[in-house]
Amino acid sequence: MELTNLSVRSFLEELASESAAPGGGSVAALGGALGAALAAMVARLTVGKEKYRDEWEGMERLRDEADALRIRFLDLLSQDANSFNAFMEAMKLPKDTEDQKAKRSKAMQEALLHAARIPLETVRALGEMARLAREAVARGNRNAVTDAGTAALLARAAALAAAYNVRANLLALKDQDVAARLRRELEDALAVTLATADEVLPLVEEKLV
Repeated sequence: MELTNLSVRSFLEELASESAAPGGGSVAALGGALGAALAAMVARLTVGKEKYRDEWEGMERLRDEADALRIRFLDLLSQDANSFNAFMEAMKLPKDTEDQKAKRSKAMQEALLHAARIPLETVRALGEMARLAREAVARGNRNAVTDAGTAALLARAAALAAAYNVRANLLALKDQDVAARLRRELEDALAVTLATADEVLPLVEEKLV
């Protein structure tokens, strides 16, 4: 089942089911896709409006970046769910002999590492989405400023959610050097994303008075 082909209703039913995937990581990626779609919408509502002629070129670029980012988030959504399923499959491997135990442990560790890297990539992509939201608020159609602001809010919440998933998967990773490196990468990426998103909110507030 390809999650990104489901209707909104069907996706929510799958999310609410007893299956552990899709879960928070996929929802974080979905939040990114929604935010990117909003940024693209603001750009399209700006291009062609005579009042914003000076912004057309920049908004066309923003539109294209946001459209590409939306597709990227959808891929991350699917990857996140698939990575969890891969870990569950690794857990089901036989463990009767020492050789089987070693192979099972190796497969589980590889799956955990992959499962940590995907939401880390989501956090990084959310930083890009927050940047687009900031530009959309600053230069886009003023009538759509709340839509761009919503994109920034989604970036902030989704980044924190994705970070939870990175940290959770790293807890069981045996290679502590790799875990420490990924934690540092997460800290850096999350700081950028949150700082960028937080810059947007005052800009929105200024345009609502």
